[in-house]
Amino acid sequence: MLLENKKLVVTGLLTDDSIAWHVARIAQEEGAEIVATGFGRGLRLTERSVQRLPVSCPVLELDINDPDHVAGLVADLGERWGRVDGALHAIAFAPEDALGGNFLSTPPESAQTAFMTSAFSYKTLAVALLPLMGDGGALVTLDFDNSQAWPAYDWMGVAKSALQSVTRYLARDLGPHGIRVNAVSAGPLSTVAAKSIPGFDAFDRVWKQRAPLSWDGSNPDPVARMVCVLLSDWAPMTSGEVVHVDGGFHAIAAGVDRD
Repeated sequence: MLLENKKLVVTGLLTDDSIAWHVARIAQEEGAEIVATGFGRGLRLTERSVQRLPVSCPVLELDINDPDHVAGLVADLGERWGRVDGALHAIAFAPEDALGGNFLSTPPESAQTAFMTSAFSYKTLAVALLPLMGDGGALVTLDFDNSQAWPAYDWMGVAKSALQSVTRYLARDLGPHGIRVNAVSAGPLSTVAAKSIPGFDAFDRVWKQRAPLSWDGSNPDPVARMVCVLLSDWAPMTSGEVVHVDGGFHAIAAGVDRD
């Protein structure tokens, strides 16, 4: 019971193939109580998906860029629990013209949207939950390693690089409050969000060639398990870290001979 009695917020839970859904599932199996969030047209999907969890959980609507939604989330959690022990930030978005090879022609407004929703929002969530995390806790975000430029990922890649930096600065400023802040850099997974990225199949192909551990893009479970470890008390001195759960891909320069 790694997360026994923990009160956790899981954002970005859309369908039951999402990393967030599997985090919620494992967290419940390990003893946590969950509140999930969804947004806009996807809210009904979230409400249906939580019915497939081991224990159905409340769903709150959260547009992270809407101050009223953020305030409503905090008010509900304060009344419901009075505290929060941790949260998963699984929020990212870039407009179509910020992806798919449009890097040089992307308008600044679209790049700003990608940054605000995918990176700055981690700070927004952290600051909002801070008053409810008086006894400390843990925040985890979902990352995709952008130490290299990827085809088609464009301004989302820039936003993810910014997200890693936001993680480090949050770790600096929230450490005195006893709050650990980390990121999990996942390999490519066949989620609804990933499939919306132009050229996603190329990511899957190169992972199969280069990752020393056989990478299964249909299985979010290893990523979700690491998130739950970081949300637990088993990583008490880990903060500001980007933990790769990518089959070892990030460490290997060339393809692996599997013969």
